[in-house]
Amino acid sequence: MSNSFMTSSIHFPFFHSRIAKNAITLLEKFDVPDHIPIGFFNFYGWVAWRFEPFQVCADKTRRAFEIALSSGDVDTAFYCSAHIAKYAIFSGENLRSLLKEIDYYLHLLGTYKSEVARNFLLTFRETVSLLIDNGQATSIGAKAYYGDLDDPGNKMRECFFFHKTIQCYWLGHTERCRYYSEKCMTILGPLEQFNTYMSKFYHGLNSLHLRKKKSTTTKFNEGVRLAFAAIKPAAANSDWNFTNKLHLLEAEQLSLTHHQTIVSYDASIASAKRSGFIHEQGLACEKAGFYCKRMKNNEKALEYFNQARECYEGWGSSMKADFIQRELDGLKGK
Repeated sequence: MSNSFMTSSIHFPFFHSRIAKNAITLLEKFDVPDHIPIGFFNFYGWVAWRFEPFQVCADKTRRAFEIALSSGDVDTAFYCSAHIAKYAIFSGENLRSLLKEIDYYLHLLGTYKSEVARNFLLTFRETVSLLIDNGQATSIGAKAYYGDLDDPGNKMRECFFFHKTIQCYWLGHTERCRYYSEKCMTILGPLEQFNTYMSKFYHGLNSLHLRKKKSTTTKFNEGVRLAFAAIKPAAANSDWNFTNKLHLLEAEQLSLTHHQTIVSYDASIASAKRSGFIHEQGLACEKAGFYCKRMKNNEKALEYFNQARECYEGWGSSMKADFIQRELDGLKGK
């Protein structure tokens, strides 16, 4: 395998995804270990997120990692590790535990004297570190090498711009998030892969946030349109993975007109909780808190902010928990 395989864009219609799932089920049923690692890697790494819970994708890819490593298929094992990190982040797994897991994979890379997926793992590590404490106590000296980001043939470009989109969104860097997400979507184009949907989701949320801050709204309408165009069909195929995201986009859009907004925020919170996405449950609570604060309903804002802080603490993000605590302290002082 090569880096180009790791970042390849697989167009896999939902009907064919179901056929692939049946094939994987047969592999599991008859327990054919020689075929399971690469089969699991291809299916759960690239395809299954369309209808299987992100948590299942992470767990099945972990199994593929273990089988591949024990059978000596080191390349497949380490490519699995990068996909594990991806799904673990978007499942809302505890960030501090995930950081230890990524460090374990990086340690194994050194043990096996392999460079396979090293840049990807270092990128995921940087994202997790920033989400925990903005890298203040969790960053390391080793950094991913991205090469020439202006080179269309550079397969690390997508990885760089996608992670910068995620990082900037959670850190609250709205203009930088807009820049990176637009670059990311230009690189991805119309390809239907995981990064496409997630970058459009964050681009849409960020665009809606910018619409609240800017007097000119039409400038950000395209980002909102692209987000809904991606997340609506995704939610229709996977209620577990995407319905909470759709409700949050709807709530943020409705907050511009103050029509049935809290209902949509509550729907997003309930859906995220049901799916175990504690990070997005916290995000929906945070957004609801800021909406109530704008509506001068400080009592309700405190309620939502408290829920958000609890979620972020459970997620392992002291950076976000501290941010919410400052909002709570400000409201309590009024």
